[in-house]
Amino acid sequence: MKIVPPLDETQDHDAPFSFARAPHVMIVTAPFYRDVATMLLSGAIRALDGADATYEVFSVPGALEIPAAMRLTLDASGAARFDAYVALGCVIRGETTHYDIVAGESNRGLMDLTIRHGFLIGNGILTVETMTQAIERADPEQLDKGGGAAKAALSLYALAESLRGVQHRSGASHAG
Repeated sequence: MKIVPPLDETQDHDAPFSFARAPHVMIVTAPFYRDVATMLLSGAIRALDGADATYEVFSVPGALEIPAAMRLTLDASGAARFDAYVALGCVIRGETTHYDIVAGESNRGLMDLTIRHGFLIGNGILTVETMTQAIERADPEQLDKGGGAAKAALSLYALAESLRGVQHRSGASHAG
């Protein structure tokens, strides 16, 4: 039996990724707040380029549309076009309950894709109180949540490789 130790604070979470086959990643960005989206995308691209992953970038109007865009990548047989996914957007609390709906439902949609379809998703949809908080989290030179979302997707892909061998987007498995 193989025992995998839990992650702890002594491990290097920014260590370079090593893949048997470089992943092809879908990035979906919701540029409702264009400056924030641009920073999130910059961080994500930097992380994916650093891992030698390939990617395609798609844009949708807002965070609620991100899960739907990802779901569209499944073909009639249920095979996905991408190995992993990165969701990038921002929801800033306003004066109404709309924030709660958008934040909750966009995240629920991503979790549904993960649980029902096995999508490997790095979630970079910011849910914040102010634009200042959004910029701090989105800026690649500060908290770099876009880069963090891309690294989360890459980590899930690496885990999938180690657990079930290299997976082609069609779902067929082969040994290294």
